[in-house]
Amino acid sequence: MRKAATTYRLIILVVALLFGIGFSMPSFLQTNSGHKINLGLDLQGGLHMLLGVETEAAIASKVKSIASGIRYYTTKNDILIDGLKANDEFIKFSVIDEDDMHKIDDMLKTITGLNITKDGLNYEINLTDQEKLATTQYAIEQAVETIRNRLDQFGLAEPTVAKQGKDNILVELPGIKSEADEQRARDLIAKAAHLQLMALDEKRQDQANVMTPEEAAAYGDVIYPDAKNNQIKYAIKDIPVLDGSMLVDARVAFDQQTTMPIISFSLNAEGARIFGDFTGANVGKRLAIVLDGKVYSAPVINERIGGGSGQISGGFSVEEAHDIAIALRSGALLAPVKMLEKRSVGPSLGQQSIDQSMAALIGGAVLVVLCMILVYGLAGIFANIALIANILLLISVMALFGATLTLPGMAGIVLTVGMAVDANVIINERIRELLKAGHSIQKSIEKGYANAMSAIIDSNLTTLITSVALYAYGTGPVKGFAVTIGIGIIASMLTAIIGTHGMFDFVADKIQKTGNTKLWFGYKIKANNANI
Repeated sequence: MRKAATTYRLIILVVALLFGIGFSMPSFLQTNSGHKINLGLDLQGGLHMLLGVETEAAIASKVKSIASGIRYYTTKNDILIDGLKANDEFIKFSVIDEDDMHKIDDMLKTITGLNITKDGLNYEINLTDQEKLATTQYAIEQAVETIRNRLDQFGLAEPTVAKQGKDNILVELPGIKSEADEQRARDLIAKAAHLQLMALDEKRQDQANVMTPEEAAAYGDVIYPDAKNNQIKYAIKDIPVLDGSMLVDARVAFDQQTTMPIISFSLNAEGARIFGDFTGANVGKRLAIVLDGKVYSAPVINERIGGGSGQISGGFSVEEAHDIAIALRSGALLAPVKMLEKRSVGPSLGQQSIDQSMAALIGGAVLVVLCMILVYGLAGIFANIALIANILLLISVMALFGATLTLPGMAGIVLTVGMAVDANVIINERIRELLKAGHSIQKSIEKGYANAMSAIIDSNLTTLITSVALYAYGTGPVKGFAVTIGIGIIASMLTAIIGTHGMFDFVADKIQKTGNTKLWFGYKIKANNANI
């Protein structure tokens, strides 16, 4: 037997054991330092929510955004239009000069998904059915990504955010234990964070407190309350100058005079250009900064504002300003979300799940260990050592990558215990077959591993492919199961095949000298085969 083979196989097993012990201990002992596995909602408790997306609002938002673009284009190109109005479905306006109609038509051709009806100089525009469907689907997908980004910036470990059904979103937040944290997370998720810069209707502002929404709509206005005092109302032109889709950054800052927290935002190049052109053309008038339908400030424009930056002040606490900045940075929700279902999972229930899973893991492991020893003797002990190395490697790798362990993941670990020794069962049976056929002990070991390899690789490869598919297409809990199975399979190839082979290499001469196959393999060679 070559010593080189003995050395590298055994060294690999020893290194795997030391690696597993070193990086799994922080998770087992829950130390303050080191990489640890994150526990999922079902194990450590937290918040489970099912949200519904109000997709109609996304269509209305897109219609108003198109109307805003029409107003900017006509203003910039000195095209006179009259009666520009936008409701939840239609945009209507009239062109004053017929010669400008071809310019309007060229501009509208650059926007896909429009139904355009012309009656003389009058235009009526709405979205096609196909565009409405695409808008609603995008709103749902955007809501999933936006909520996930917000929660990531909020600092929660491994939140689950996934589309469920046609227009619902599943959100699971592990580690949310206090009512204050729960309310803060819910506010952050539900906040539309729809920033709009809108022109104040100077002519009708003094009537804002007495006008009804219907009367305001007849003038092309909307009535918004003041963010600090609901008794103060503003008459705002309903088509925004620009919105949060042009925002590129939002940060918490502090007012130099009051030292109160404010939110400083900056716009992209297009937003900065629109903002600069509007403020330059409306010096002396007021511009309302509107966030989620509330006016946070309505300052008078003293001069053209270039650079594409602004501030939102509203008597925020530092925590409120931080959460609003997160919501603005991660993007506005194109459609509001509403709570359909909410339930809290207590940490006591999670601890009960951990205890039950650990009992299953320990019970299964003890039965597997005893069975391997009783059936395969010392070869079974080798398999059990490889099993321990496999579990330690699995825990270590998950900890290093900061993976989240869920209850299905615990089930995957329990299943890995059985699957980890499966390769050694095949190998030991191949060795027994060769011993029965009269081969020497050393030859039986070498050929046993060689003959078992194809079957082991085929079975493990198919399981690994399945785990990859589960991870790619499954939701959070299914992904947890797939991760543990996948890592367990790869680890077992290292420990069960290379590791046990290294142990056999190390003691092969001793096995040959004793000739006690009953002790080493659980099978006694018949007398007429003993010297073959």
